[in-house]
Amino acid sequence: MMKKFLVYSLGAFYITAGINHFFSPEFYLEMMPDYLPFHELLNVTSGLAEITLGSLVLYERMRKITCYGIILLLLAIYPANINMLLTALEGKDYGVPIWALYARLPIQFLFIYWAWAVRDFKFSEEPA
Repeated sequence: MMKKFLVYSLGAFYITAGINHFFSPEFYLEMMPDYLPFHELLNVTSGLAEITLGSLVLYERMRKITCYGIILLLLAIYPANINMLLTALEGKDYGVPIWALYARLPIQFLFIYWAWAVRDFKFSEEPA
């Protein structure tokens, strides 16, 4: 029962996060490192990727590859989280406390573990 909850909540988390890219793009655009081009395109792409991955993780046949995709996405966006902390330390105000920006860095690895933990889960294996 717990793994089923983890799969559904993983899907809901990424679908919601992806949708947020379209409702609050300024939050994501501000955190992107200056060395990356096409910030608007990257925001839309990452939002669509999160919505797609969040949806596909719900399908058993797609779960393993989707979880690997989530892990790769989390690794790809990690530099933006570091950039956000560094620029906040330099004085940029994101409206988020500095301690939360520090806490966010190791939490990303918990998200990676979450995807890793459910990658092989099959609904048929769980007792009724």
